[in-house]
Amino acid sequence: YFTEAGLKELSDFLRVQQSLGTRKELQKELQERLDHNLPIKEMVQYVKEEMKKNDLHEPVVMGLLWTCLMNAVEWNKKEELVTEQALKHLKHYAPLLAAFSSQGQSELVLLLKIQEYCYDNIHFIKAFSKIVVLFYKADVLSEEAILKWYREAHSAKGKSVFLEQMSKFVEWLLNAEEESGSEGEEG
Repeated sequence: YFTEAGLKELSDFLRVQQSLGTRKELQKELQERLDHNLPIKEMVQYVKEEMKKNDLHEPVVMGLLWTCLMNAVEWNKKEELVTEQALKHLKHYAPLLAAFSSQGQSELVLLLKIQEYCYDNIHFIKAFSKIVVLFYKADVLSEEAILKWYREAHSAKGKSVFLEQMSKFVEWLLNAEEESGSEGEEG
């Protein structure tokens, strides 16, 4: 109706506001479910229903999930302890994130969220590569997404520190890729 009446901007604005409200509500619900330690399968089902009902896209949901997971914990102030605490917490919830990482864009959103979080929370700075490797092993992040992030899609925030942290792992990924490629040619 608004578009026909020449009020497309108003229509778009209202749609964005409604979407923001939906996301805030979803984030609040997720936070409560995390606080109550509900089973991950139930959370996945709930989020998928909300996505369908409210036309939310996977990359948006991935960003929300990361924020909720990182807000759900009282983090240790000691850098050497926070990494271990974070890895334990994120390993537990990796299946939740994996359920919403079927698109490359979702994985890149997650990588950028991790980068941003580790940059903004200085005691997480050394945890970055360990979190990425954990998510790679848990099938949350693909090799392609990590390589794309490394080559071009990273944020400027802490770029040199994080690229340096990831260099050995990226080298390993590239070597593993070459080896599997040459094995296929011989077979």
